[in-house]
Amino acid sequence: MNSSIDHPNLELTARGSKPGAREIAAEVPVSLTFNGVAHVVMMMSPQDFEDFALGFALTEQIIESPEELESIEIRKLDQGFVIQAIIPQARFSHLIEGRRNMVGQTGCGVCGVVELEHAIRDLPKVDAKPEASREAIFKALEDLTALQVLNAKTGAVHGAALVSPAGDILALREDVGRHNAFDKLIGHSMRTGLAHSEGFVLLTSRCSHELVQKAIVFGVPMLVTVSAPTTLAIELAKQSGLTLVALARSDSLLCFNDPCWVLSG
Repeated sequence: MNSSIDHPNLELTARGSKPGAREIAAEVPVSLTFNGVAHVVMMMSPQDFEDFALGFALTEQIIESPEELESIEIRKLDQGFVIQAIIPQARFSHLIEGRRNMVGQTGCGVCGVVELEHAIRDLPKVDAKPEASREAIFKALEDLTALQVLNAKTGAVHGAALVSPAGDILALREDVGRHNAFDKLIGHSMRTGLAHSEGFVLLTSRCSHELVQKAIVFGVPMLVTVSAPTTLAIELAKQSGLTLVALARSDSLLCFNDPCWVLSG
């Protein structure tokens, strides 16, 4: 299935109307199963399924390394797609013991969490120190738009980019859901061995606490988003020592946490 579809529309102006067509972002339900048991259904762009499965499994701490995702099979159904992932039995048993019944959406990362204490996980400290300067962030922001091919067509998807300390975009993933785009980027980066312990991740979304959690588990030292953060996102960044920048624009940035004084100095 294509990630965008040419769809007819009616263009209305002050002078009248005329028929037209526009590329529209595809959004489909994708069920992710582990060892034959359904775990979550996400509404997402139908591409980069393998990257998503690996990134999701890692950031949700279902597995600890890419090697523990033993196999992935993608099945297309009339209603959407099913990703069938196989993980070691010990990991699967642990998943079942603490299982959450979730129905994911593009705007929510904790839908269906049964116990309140499961909503906010214990997170590790960020050991790596970011090496990127503010100039590197401005460079990545300038280069990002041209690389967002799907968004250029549809204007309806988020982008997640892995950026080097010099500001070069090393990898980019797009999706209708900001969480999905980030998971796809993480999965791709971990699967291909891209270095991520010195640069930063740039997201074209608001900075929610779930995205901060994913960045911390991923091990990236800096997270940059184009829209504003939430209070919980800032609190989690401070607790784990993640450098957090938001409301990133071509000429200004707001730094909400800079524990290593990389940007403040």
